[in-house]
Amino acid sequence: MERLPTTPHDAVFRQMLMQKEVARDFLAIHLPEDFLAICDLDSLKLESGSFVEDNLRSRYSDILYSLHTQHGPGYVYALIEHQSKSDRLMAFRLMRYAIAAMQRHLDAGHDTLPLVVPILFYHGPESPWPYSLNWHNMFVKPYMAKALYPK
Repeated sequence: MERLPTTPHDAVFRQMLMQKEVARDFLAIHLPEDFLAICDLDSLKLESGSFVEDNLRSRYSDILYSLHTQHGPGYVYALIEHQSKSDRLMAFRLMRYAIAAMQRHLDAGHDTLPLVVPILFYHGPESPWPYSLNWHNMFVKPYMAKALYPK
């Protein structure tokens, strides 16, 4: 008997968004307007969402696309994370994935950081998403974190 995936909704979501046309439509709806204005959605390229940390621990984002800007060379990455359960530290997790994508971009020989737009697609029982997506709010003293790590 064939085994079903442990997270079938996640697998279906990933399969759908791996199709360039579906991803293009999804991003046209969900990218912030200022990013959408500079992105060339026809340049979508699916990237590996697998990252290996210095301690050799693997991390996986659901979907990672690179895009070119409409104003010439430049890179924007759309990081799409699918969640059916809430995670209090999701903002930090998204930041880790974004930084890993930036590091991979630098490792590929680029000398500037790309813009990485994290998009959380959530369909869990708690609605709306119950936690802050601002990573400053993950700290015990958010106001101190904002002073140390301004936007």
